[in-house]
Order: sequence, then structure tokens, then C-alpha cells
Amino acid sequence: MQIMKYLIAVVLAAFAAQLSAQVHQARGQYALSYKDSVSTFGRKEAPAEIKQKAQQEAAMKAVEAYYAEAGQSESANFDAVRGKILENQSRYILDTTVISETDNTKDLQYSVVVRVSLNVANLRNAVQASSAIAKAADSEKSALSFVFVSRQVESTKSFDDRVFKREDNSAALSGSRQVRDAVSEKTSEGEAIKRSQVSTHGSASRELDRNVNISVKSTVTSETGGSTVSRTNESTWRVVPSANLNQVFISQFSQAGYDVIEAAMVESEKFKVSEIEADYKSGNDLQPKTLRSIAAGMKEAQIPYIALGTLDVGFPAKDPQTGLVRVSVTVNAKVWDVTRPIPRTRAAVGPVVYSGVGPSEEEARGNALKSAANSASQELSSRMTTMGLR
Repeated sequence: MQIMKYLIAVVLAAFAAQLSAQVHQARGQYALSYKDSVSTFGRKEAPAEIKQKAQQEAAMKAVEAYYAEAGQSESANFDAVRGKILENQSRYILDTTVISETDNTKDLQYSVVVRVSLNVANLRNAVQASSAIAKAADSEKSALSFVFVSRQVESTKSFDDRVFKREDNSAALSGSRQVRDAVSEKTSEGEAIKRSQVSTHGSASRELDRNVNISVKSTVTSETGGSTVSRTNESTWRVVPSANLNQVFISQFSQAGYDVIEAAMVESEKFKVSEIEADYKSGNDLQPKTLRSIAAGMKEAQIPYIALGTLDVGFPAKDPQTGLVRVSVTVNAKVWDVTRPIPRTRAAVGPVVYSGVGPSEEEARGNALKSAANSASQELSSRMTTMGLR
């Protein structure tokens, strides 16, 4: 019984992941006045055609909301396919459910809120069919190559804080001394004459009084200070084998109309995929030397565009809904234009996080990587379509 529940959970998780990739739920609201549709003496109620039109417009608002949520480039693509959706809503909107409706008979206005299920695959096909590169001849379509590195943290070096302490002390001594000497002297003399003799006598006395007063004032000042220096952690990465992801990127870029060439077929003395992988093992940025070699290799092969990026695999965790293993992947990607003397980035995506679930860490990681690769390549293609690149 326990095994059966486990298998059902796996199937439901896989089905939900596939369904969410192709079908999207969105809400829309629209209000429509029907003052001109009701006679003066007629019953004041929204006619059926007004309700139908309001619901159709609400469904279109839901489609517009989906594109607005998807991003600026997707929102711009909506303008190109709006007419197609209006002409054939059933092709792009699988079903429509009325959530709430209000018929304001006082103001003669009908408003409705709907929830629709969008056929995302058909919407994307419509956008790609209207793009500049889709309309171009095969000889005019640009070549595109790509290098995406899947990696996972292998080790992280952390540093203790470096603490510096200093204490400054100062002392001041001030005082005064008063000395007072008091001297008194007393003398007396006398003379006596008796018969033929004369006698004299004298006496002297001296008194010394010394009074000394000393006062001292002492002040001690102490000042402490210092600094603490912290360093961020340094991480090294290991490359996760993901050769099957190449098929995802090839499929998406090809559907967008580009002539896709795998990077392994473009390798030369100037351009090597291993150099890109080596840079991404030690950090998030490519070295200037590597960037110059990419540009030189692409120019030599006459490939104007190259997509570069990383898919960073997170640590596994338990999915709270299914109880399966859940792994997240963070994507950073860009499309580089090497046709000019100084190459430049024409489209960029990320950081964006995608997740996958599975019965084991390996399967969850594989599902997350596929989801990330699929979404990243679609977003890059969409932005290139918006810019009219071909």
C-alpha cells in the first residue's frame, strides 16, 4: 500500500510538471456598458450578446495578464499575436470559467471575472510564427551556438573575522607649591657701672616659621578602538554532466527559427569549451581572455550569436506537497552578439530559480535542469524575437 501511494505521488508530480509547462491558469476581468442595447420601455437587463462579448474580452484580459506576468519581452510579443487570438480563441484558450458576474441595471453595465486555461504551446508557436526570423528565408537565418554549464557547489571556504584592537592611554599631572618663611628676631643690650667696673650684657633670639602647601591634580584618559574585517566565503564548483540538456536548447532555439550549431562543432585553437567550464568552476564570471577567445572563435566560424550561461544546482530537500526529493536550479544566461568589433550582450535572463521533484536526488536534479534549460532558452528566444534579431 505504501509503495502504491509512493508511485502515485511520482506519477502525479511528473504529470503536474508537464501540465504546468504547457497549460497556464490566468484570470481576467472586463466591464461593458449596454445602454445602447436596451430600449427605453424594454426590460433593463444585459442582453446575451453583451454577456458573451464581455466574457470574450475578459478572457483576452486573462491572456494579457499572463504575458504581463511573464515579463516585458513576452508582453511585447502579445501585441503581435492579439489578432490571431481574437480570431480563434478556442485554439489558445482551452476553457473559460465564469468566477463572478455583476449586472448593474442602474448604470446599465455588465462586468464579469473569468478564469481561463491557456494553451501555452500554441501561444508560443503563434509568437514565433510572427517573428522576424520566422519570416526570413533559410539563407537569411542567423546561426547560433550555445554553451551552458551545469554545476554544483563542491566546496566552500569560510574565513574567520580578523579583529584589530588598540588602546591609547594618556595622563596629565598639574600642581602648585607654596612656601612661606616667617622670621622674628629679638635682641636686648644693657650696661651697668659699679665702682670702677663696667659690665655689659646682651641677648638675642631668632624664630623661623616655615609653612609649605602642595596640591596635585591628576587626569588619566583612556581611548579604545579597532576594526573587524570579514571576508565572504569562496566556493568552488564541479561540473554536473548534462549532455542531454543540449537537446533541449537545440529544440527551443530551432523552434524560434535559428540555425543552431553545437559548440563542440565550433571548437578550434581560438575557442575551447573547456576554457569556459574552467572559468565557471571558480566563479560566476568569464575571464577577459576567455571572452576574447569566444569572440574570435565565433567570428572565425561566422556565427553571429552565442548563448552562454550557468545552471546552478542547489542542495536537495523534501518537497512538502508530495514528500519527494526537491531540487532547485538557478539560471543565469545571456546571448552575445559578436558581429561588431566590440561584442555585446543582446539578451539576458536571470537569476531565475526553477525546481524539479523526483523519487531520488538524481531524478529530481534531472527534472529541475530540464525545466530550467527549457524555460531559459524560451525566454532568451522570446527576447530575441522582440528585438527582431534574425
